[in-house]
Amino acid sequence: MSTSYLLLHGLGGSGSEHWQTWLCQQLIERGHRVYYPRFSDQDAPSREIWLRELDELMSSIPQDEELIVLTHSLGCILWLHYAADHPVRHVRQTVMVCPPSADTGLEEISNFFPLAQNIQLSAAAKDTVIIMSSSDEFCSPEQALVYQQLEVTVLLLPNMGHINTASGHGPWPLILDIALTGTIPLQQLMTSPARQH
Repeated sequence: MSTSYLLLHGLGGSGSEHWQTWLCQQLIERGHRVYYPRFSDQDAPSREIWLRELDELMSSIPQDEELIVLTHSLGCILWLHYAADHPVRHVRQTVMVCPPSADTGLEEISNFFPLAQNIQLSAAAKDTVIIMSSSDEFCSPEQALVYQQLEVTVLLLPNMGHINTASGHGPWPLILDIALTGTIPLQQLMTSPARQH
């Protein structure tokens, strides 16, 4: 069974310097198939439209492809809705990076909240990991408590901002290692920040 990857971007898309775009290129160079959709109206997203587009994409991916999903920011919230809404396809692993809080005050993403009650992430993925940052301006450690209640592994990394281009995160070898191995090296996570030098 071949392994494929699905990358889900957040508000405004990820852009050419973002770690998701870098990761896409790295995986393709290693011979993997990567699905990296651009959702409609990235700067004014609609939960209904994005979820429909994700459903259509998931339905089109062959069942004999073992799928790993890596999401960032609003893409994490999109995946949570997908998981709660009778997912059309089960995946091997999901890694969600920096899901935002419902209390960010960003009007552009308000229609993605509230989250569904009693989300069972195991319905959508065999394994799920959420990676968060202690200095994420869109989700404080206190606001992150809602994600710690999802009964999956949650890693809170120190002082990495929103783990995006604005916070100095482009090429991120650690996320590539996680994507390729399916394992979370805890010691490396704590000692190898994803900042460009």
